[in-house]
Amino acid sequence: MANLLVLGTQWGDEGKGKIVDLLTPAFDVVARYQGGHNAGHTVYAGGRKIVLHLIPSGILRQGTFCVIGNGVVISPEAFFRETADLESRGVRVDPTRLAVSRGAHLIMPWHPLVERISEDRRGDQRIGTTCRGIGPAYEDKAARLGVRAGDLADLGVLRGKIETAIAAKAGILAAAGMPPLDPEAVFREYAGWAEKLGPYLRDVSELLHERMKAGQSVLFEGAQGALLDLDHGTYPFVTSSSATAGGAATGLGVGPRTIHGVLGITKAYTTRVGSGPFPTELHDETGRAIASRGDEFGASTGRPRRCGWFDALAVRYACRINGVDRLALTKPDVLAGLGDISVCVGYRYKGELLRSFPPEPWILERVVPEYRTLAGWPELPPRAAAFEDLPASFRAYVRALEDLVETRVAVVSTGVARAATLFLETELEGMVDLARMRAAGGE
Repeated sequence: MANLLVLGTQWGDEGKGKIVDLLTPAFDVVARYQGGHNAGHTVYAGGRKIVLHLIPSGILRQGTFCVIGNGVVISPEAFFRETADLESRGVRVDPTRLAVSRGAHLIMPWHPLVERISEDRRGDQRIGTTCRGIGPAYEDKAARLGVRAGDLADLGVLRGKIETAIAAKAGILAAAGMPPLDPEAVFREYAGWAEKLGPYLRDVSELLHERMKAGQSVLFEGAQGALLDLDHGTYPFVTSSSATAGGAATGLGVGPRTIHGVLGITKAYTTRVGSGPFPTELHDETGRAIASRGDEFGASTGRPRRCGWFDALAVRYACRINGVDRLALTKPDVLAGLGDISVCVGYRYKGELLRSFPPEPWILERVVPEYRTLAGWPELPPRAAAFEDLPASFRAYVRALEDLVETRVAVVSTGVARAATLFLETELEGMVDLARMRAAGGE
């Protein structure tokens, strides 16, 4: 059985949660490989809106085993708040359905404090982070100062790591006029989490290896988007983890050859949360209409998303660096009835026409986008049986995007509901067992 990686091809918020939820019945395991509870994967199921932050989207399908990898950073408080919320909605979450890597780093009490200090010091150059401690947790990981989930198993080790880290952060907090943290209080808090989190902790790399060896299939779930990747995104206006396909191998301890296909998720337009360059951003009534129609507010923070036209250069770049095989196109229904639609096909920079995406923000901030105008479309049928059932102008739009980003579209989402999704069988062939998905109620 093929293993599939699902990731975002823009600046996040592409609709990954819905697509993962839909595809889950065709897979045995759903594995999250990076990010923290700054992610917000929204799924509409049974008439309910469910937002997942840490727990893989596959948890909403009974019978699916979920994994949180070593590449994720975990707030124990956020983890158990989310599991309690899911349980209250009738979704069972326990160690028989969910495993957490012992190698995953923990978000500690000093991390949100350090992040707020850092953001305040940046002034007008703020990154626009969630200030939930995700970035500083990754910083400590790289500095070899972090506390890992597996450290909870030895309270002596845990105490020592807490004391060392608090001593290292004392100067930063003092300079910002903050009181010092009490190592004993932090130790008691995390010793309490040790008992609760312990049953979930596993060697995730070995677990996945054994399941794949037994013939089980894995759906790898990314968070954020490729343009927010620490190495390949619009640095420094990026997240602190590897949001590209390469992050799946390192964030779960699996070999790259275990990933048999990559499905990229892209909106029919573009959004971005927080600071950073955004060449196609709209500051007019059209932009405000897209934001209103698309309910473009951060699922994690509630912050309004910046909206703009589809950027073919950005998505083509994301497809290239991730080896994207096929695309899932989301939210074209938001653009229905708006009239003509613009698509960015190039940038003007210092008089030169750029046909490829430059991730450097100091270039992107100065480019002038070149647009191609395409005919808009009327309301889309929420449950189209075939691609040919969709309006001709919309089909032309899809084919134009495919040509521009050099990647075929395999899934079209025409609304928030699970049923408002069209799968193009020939395009998904070899990537997803559609018969199995449908038999298990995956549409």
